[in-house]
Amino acid sequence: MKYIPLIGRILFSLIFLSSGIMGHLAMASQTAAYASSSGLPMAMPLVVISGIIAILGALSIILGYKAKMGAWLIVIFLVPITFAMHNFWTITDPAQAMMKTMQMAMFMKNLSMMGGALMISYFGAGPISLDARSTKQAG
Repeated sequence: MKYIPLIGRILFSLIFLSSGIMGHLAMASQTAAYASSSGLPMAMPLVVISGIIAILGALSIILGYKAKMGAWLIVIFLVPITFAMHNFWTITDPAQAMMKTMQMAMFMKNLSMMGGALMISYFGAGPISLDARSTKQAG
């Protein structure tokens, strides 16, 4: 059972690691163009900064090194993206019903991931982590 938190941390963090690397850094210009079309000012620097935050948070959680802080980085990553990029409530055109449904699903997905990050920020990384290892060595 001690491996369950490790597996959970890895599965939870993979989306942030891949999104940070692929969506925010490797494809920064395309992601920034989309963000800009959604009304986000200074899209390029914000996309790059958010990518770095996502990568650092994901690696912290995966490794279990300062995982509580890494989880807060994920929350910092998710809050503005969720409310700025997935604001389904602004879509009023009935012809955009599918887009509204998709944005609502993305919004709810991000809320659930915020919940997971908040749980990690409270409970920590678990027994198989660098945090647990350093606690054992200190004690």
